[in-house]
Amino acid sequence: MDALEYQRRGKEVVDFIVEYLTTIRTRRTFPDVQPGYMKRLVPDVAPQEGEKWEDIFKDVERVILPGVTHWQSPHMHAYFPALNSFPSLLGDMVADAISCLGFTWASSPACTELEIIVMDWLGAMIGLPPCFMHRNENGKGGGVLQGTLSEATLVAIFAARYRAINRERERENLSDDISDGAICSRLVVYCSDQAHSSVEKNALISLVKLRRIQSDERYSLRGTTLRKAIDEDEKKGLIPFFVCATLGTTGVCAFDNLDEIGEVCKEKKLWLHVDAAYAGTAFLCPEYRTHLHGVDKADTFAFNPSKWMMVHFDCTALWVKDREVLEKTFCVNPLYLKHEKQGMAVDFMNWQIPLSRRFRAIKLWFVIRSFGIKGLQEHVRKGVRLAKYFESLLRTEPIFEIPVECNLSLVVFRLKGKNFLTEELLRRLNATGKLYVVPAAINGLYVIRFSVTSFYTTEEDIQKDWRLICSMGNAVMRCLSPLRRRIASWPAAAAFEARPDVYMALYTESKMAALAIPDEADGYSSDTDGIDLRKSPSLYPRKPFSVQEKLSPESEENSGEDCPNGACMMNGRSNGLGDEDNKSQDDVFYHPTKGSVSLGGSMPQLNGLSVEVTKSVVVQNNEKKMGLYDIQNGLDDKPTQVSIASRGRFGALSVAKESTYTGVVNICHCSAKEDTNTLEEN
Repeated sequence: MDALEYQRRGKEVVDFIVEYLTTIRTRRTFPDVQPGYMKRLVPDVAPQEGEKWEDIFKDVERVILPGVTHWQSPHMHAYFPALNSFPSLLGDMVADAISCLGFTWASSPACTELEIIVMDWLGAMIGLPPCFMHRNENGKGGGVLQGTLSEATLVAIFAARYRAINRERERENLSDDISDGAICSRLVVYCSDQAHSSVEKNALISLVKLRRIQSDERYSLRGTTLRKAIDEDEKKGLIPFFVCATLGTTGVCAFDNLDEIGEVCKEKKLWLHVDAAYAGTAFLCPEYRTHLHGVDKADTFAFNPSKWMMVHFDCTALWVKDREVLEKTFCVNPLYLKHEKQGMAVDFMNWQIPLSRRFRAIKLWFVIRSFGIKGLQEHVRKGVRLAKYFESLLRTEPIFEIPVECNLSLVVFRLKGKNFLTEELLRRLNATGKLYVVPAAINGLYVIRFSVTSFYTTEEDIQKDWRLICSMGNAVMRCLSPLRRRIASWPAAAAFEARPDVYMALYTESKMAALAIPDEADGYSSDTDGIDLRKSPSLYPRKPFSVQEKLSPESEENSGEDCPNGACMMNGRSNGLGDEDNKSQDDVFYHPTKGSVSLGGSMPQLNGLSVEVTKSVVVQNNEKKMGLYDIQNGLDDKPTQVSIASRGRFGALSVAKESTYTGVVNICHCSAKEDTNTLEEN
């Protein structure tokens, strides 16, 4: 390809990019492909001769785009944003054409000089104090662009580790016989239980210990709990040295109490690193800078313009209060890297892990100048406004709940009831490909994260997503009978979910749910809420298991789009009736049949305990039956019958539809310690 053809093809590529981004909402957000899909589209070996550009570029649409998750789509709500913009793309075109490696000032002076200027611009734009700037009075601070925030955190940990090891040697007057590794094995990193997984990975890489500290009711790390953890570890002979505070956690966009944490770090002389990967862009707006109170106590601060600021990946901004620690940590100075201006200019190779570095500053420079501070602020406020709008729509539908208040452009929500309902909703939403969301777990609750991520998102896009979410949510709820929903709300059901090692559950295809009681006595109790489950210490502990519910294909409620193929999938398993592959699951026994049900696949009996399905479900054991509890207003408003049969210290509860029951029974198994004639695991 010569210069003239490059010029022509470059225009074609720009046209393609514009068309792709401006029509992206028409594409399926989440791809409908399986692992390995590309193998059948691309040859097994590279071509011997060069191919025509026309043929190469055609394969972008044929091979690449079918497997792309479209992160710029207005219906992309998973993760935090990874935005681009036309000025950013143009900036990288220029940088890639220059293609310099700016490891020292001399290797490309403009690369270093522009980065220094832009990092001071950006630090001031988000409200960082002067101590983090290159142009500050003492000349110790400054900013540098890294590849990712994970990398920035690792740089901070390495620098803090270097400082901590040297301090410990001086404090204890340690001889050279004591290795750095021996000291390192006692070093401890602290973060909240909501901190990003990269902190854990970086602790592993750094060969130091990690302690996650429980956050408060607002999912914020507080100074008192941090101080307590540090004091405990100091008594054990460990060396606390590093704290990672998060501003805008991944799960719920919570904010650690930076001021309190900073006071503890100042008192204990610990390195304080601030991870503001997503929320850092929000600090462009003064109204969100309350979360920055105490940032002057931090040693390093990092955020990703590549997330919300429309500077495409990779671009992470890291500021340090004392650059000398970084330079001592990473400085290697072979002869071939020396230059005449050393000591007079910054060499960013000593501020990072790799040697070589891209000319990232150009795209950041282009974006700041193109949008201006006001334009970037409006972009942030628009995202927050749309998230609040989506939150207001959620509050109009009683089947949803919002366990955590909306922060910035992230909304966290779930279906009311058990976790498997929200799991099923998420599966159905992503299966449509019309939008993409991901889950999070907060205090045992399975929630869906809805992040307004795209530059192109409008209120109409939010309304469209809401209609789909609302429709799917109601469809999931319609898959459950009124009785099933009532049982799911019982305190007893919550007890089962909390302690599956001591409770047993039985779910039937006829939309009737049942709970089994490992009972210490021959009997059971009931109240207005249903069955009172009682814990039995006589059961062996065992691994937790999932609970599934099968729905009858003949059911009026189980039809069409709500429950395709006559089966409702719960807990991530799509099990159609007669699905032979799932019989091997060791956590659930079931066998689809008419007129009878067996335990453990094809076994008709297990240790003398048999289950028969006739006009009602009756559990039999040596003909001993006990307890009868009638439930009115059951399926189709017909009376239903509950039977309990027990032998020794085991009780089984079952529910059946009167006279017409056929189909599947799911029995989640337990083990009994003192009675071998009861259900046993496997």
